[in-house]
Amino acid sequence: MVTDRGAGLTEAGGAAPPAMADIAPVRAGMHRRNGTATVSSRLRAAIAHGGERFGVALVRERDHGHFFYFLPVFLGAGAVIWFCLGHPPSTTALALLSTVFGGGCLLSASRYRFAARLLGAGALLLVGMMLADLEARRAATTILDAGVTTVVTGVVERRQAGPRGEWRYVLRLISTAEPRLKRPPERVALLARGSQAPVSLGQTLVGRARLSPPSGPALPRLNDFAFASYFDGIGAVGFFLGAPRESRGQADTSGETLWEASDRFLFAMRDRIATRIRAVIGGDPGAFAAAIITGDRRAMTKESTEALRLSGLAHIVAISGLHMALASGIFFIGLRMALSLFPGLAQVFPIKKIAASGALVAAFAYLLISGFQVSAVRAFLMTAIMLIAVLFDRPAISLRNLSVAAIIIIAVTPSAVMGPGFQMSFAATAALIAGYAAWRGRKRRSGIRLAFPGVRSFSEGGKFIAGTFLTSLIGGLSTAIFAIAHFHRLAPHGLEANLAAMPLVSILVMPAGLLAMLLMPFGLDAPFLAIMGWGLRSVLAIAHAVAGWGEPIGFARMPAWFLPLASIGLLLMTLLRTRLRHAGTVLLAAVIAFLARGPAPPAADILIAEDGQLVGLRVSEDSIATNRARPPRFIFDQWKAALGIDEHVRPEERSVSSTGPPPGSPDLGAKTAANGPVPGAPPNRRQPVQRRQWSEAEIRAARDRMQEAVTEGGEDRFICEGKLWCVARLDSGWTIATVEEAAFVGGACDVADIVVSARRVAFSSCRSGARLLTAETMRRSGAVEIHLGRREAGEMTLTTSFEGLTRPWSIHRRYDWRSASFVPDSEREGVNPAMPEAQPSSMAELSALSGSGE
Repeated sequence: MVTDRGAGLTEAGGAAPPAMADIAPVRAGMHRRNGTATVSSRLRAAIAHGGERFGVALVRERDHGHFFYFLPVFLGAGAVIWFCLGHPPSTTALALLSTVFGGGCLLSASRYRFAARLLGAGALLLVGMMLADLEARRAATTILDAGVTTVVTGVVERRQAGPRGEWRYVLRLISTAEPRLKRPPERVALLARGSQAPVSLGQTLVGRARLSPPSGPALPRLNDFAFASYFDGIGAVGFFLGAPRESRGQADTSGETLWEASDRFLFAMRDRIATRIRAVIGGDPGAFAAAIITGDRRAMTKESTEALRLSGLAHIVAISGLHMALASGIFFIGLRMALSLFPGLAQVFPIKKIAASGALVAAFAYLLISGFQVSAVRAFLMTAIMLIAVLFDRPAISLRNLSVAAIIIIAVTPSAVMGPGFQMSFAATAALIAGYAAWRGRKRRSGIRLAFPGVRSFSEGGKFIAGTFLTSLIGGLSTAIFAIAHFHRLAPHGLEANLAAMPLVSILVMPAGLLAMLLMPFGLDAPFLAIMGWGLRSVLAIAHAVAGWGEPIGFARMPAWFLPLASIGLLLMTLLRTRLRHAGTVLLAAVIAFLARGPAPPAADILIAEDGQLVGLRVSEDSIATNRARPPRFIFDQWKAALGIDEHVRPEERSVSSTGPPPGSPDLGAKTAANGPVPGAPPNRRQPVQRRQWSEAEIRAARDRMQEAVTEGGEDRFICEGKLWCVARLDSGWTIATVEEAAFVGGACDVADIVVSARRVAFSSCRSGARLLTAETMRRSGAVEIHLGRREAGEMTLTTSFEGLTRPWSIHRRYDWRSASFVPDSEREGVNPAMPEAQPSSMAELSALSGSGE
């Protein structure tokens, strides 16, 4: 065959085979295309296979009924969303939307299951929001708008003993006088110091008291105490000025409802039980025993309470599922053993179910005397469901029972989901149930069992120790994220403390306490209370010993996303059964890793308490300078915990005499008869307010000394003149002044970039352009954090605790007692922010305005 290589044709006219040099590029391209096709096909196959496995896992979760566990999760999430929203939807909108979503879920359930699940989840979220809205409307607590000193008359509904002999009373307010409040709260909580005999429940108490609204957050995103007080029905807190007196005659209970009468009777019985326990045992062990049985925790000293917290044993004080399970379990076993002593009875009647019914009654009695705490209610519901399951021959302990208990609590009191008690209680219980289920489902290896005398006792003892260790480990790990988010610390030796203390509680304390409660009506409780006291004395010794091993691990305030994401991860780990639960493990690990390795949010440069009296400068990561040599402990302890502060830089005090006013002028440090009422409080009609009238020369002299302190003073430290004013200069060049006397605010505006006044002033802005924060603006904004940038550009960012005062637990901050009405959010100190009132042009005018009264 003749081949024409040049033409590439054969003699027959066909195409000639290509050369190897021509074939190689073609083959390489084919391999590349085949390789790409292979990778993409493998990727598509992997995705399809993963989707199939995911679908199979979902089907398994559905078949096991695990989707039911997420009903309380979505209900609780809806409640949390409603409580966190500044302007939530109306009740009508929530009802309509939940109906639409629920109807869509039912209509699409047969054909579009995935869409039906999404619609169902949305409907549950909306129902949770609606439940929260209804609870807020049902509470309708009137919270005092501002601090005031008045004469209160009220009926004692609750009383709690303190560690130093003081008593805390919850009064149903009847009237106020001198002055009479225009918007009085329904209930107040007042502390009575002294050694006077306590007033009985139901009696009328009269006395002059200092009332204040429940405090807001110490810093933005910290605990708002007004929230809890609103849903507890407490509208004001405070203390009696002197010993209150008991009004003669019996309290009028003619208008009392049956529920109120029953509630008063139960709390009277609870009070008698707590008093009896403290009288027999005495000291901190007696207060500890009263806390375990009745939930009254205020009688314990601060040292013992702190030792329990540092050692990780504080959960023993709360009436938790452990106490309820031990009490009902001991009663169940004891009653069943007693009935089994009668063979004829045991053969005719189901003594197990009879014992379960008796244990259910005992658990309900425990709930009645415990004060209906969230942990106690949750524990009772779990125990009741468990005992009812025994009556119907169903499994007793399961996540389904826990879910039912959570649904009931959220339906009745949705606000409970915002508290650490609810979160930690359910997290620990869910983790324990899931952990023990995984432990029981593990693969066991068969082996030769040893047989020698005492092996059974040794084995049971080992199981008890292992169970205690596992319970403490799982409980500690599951509640760690909530302890970090709410309390900003962890007990490093909680596991060791629980291993040493919990056997005493389980074997000695709770059985003795149960027997003491059963025998208390017959006066035979003293020996068993003594045994209970000895056991708790040992628990306290363990707590003090472990607390001395080292300081707790502190954590700064967590970002806003930490708790939601960590909670989702924990829920997926505990509520799912298939490999899908590892998604929660991955999420939780990612949250922890980002916190450990991610950039920390910038710390605020200036911190201001909500009353404007405490101001802090962030000097370094672990130190802060304040304008108070002794900061208010309640606020400053929260700052220290949330910000990880160890060192406090005190202000530099300058005496007035060393840089006094010009000769012939009054002393700036002289005390006046009265400094005026608390901002926003009604004046006392019987004792007219008298204010110091400052001359223009005194005000100018004070301004000059402020300027001198700013110029000559150091950086990052306050320089104060008595309790009149303080100034400080930051290393970034910014200056801040805090003023106690309203007459000096104008001079501070001329000296500093930021001015904080703890009193109301007659103007709303500084003519110098300085940022002015007064008692009235702080009352509406709450505590403030300020982040400073370049001073030349005026870069300043304010983060406030409240952005809108429309929620029922914060709306009292808008109330104006002068006009007896609520001021709109847009108004500040009665001035339109679009046309702010100018600063007075003369110092004399300023002094006259500041001394004219409120």
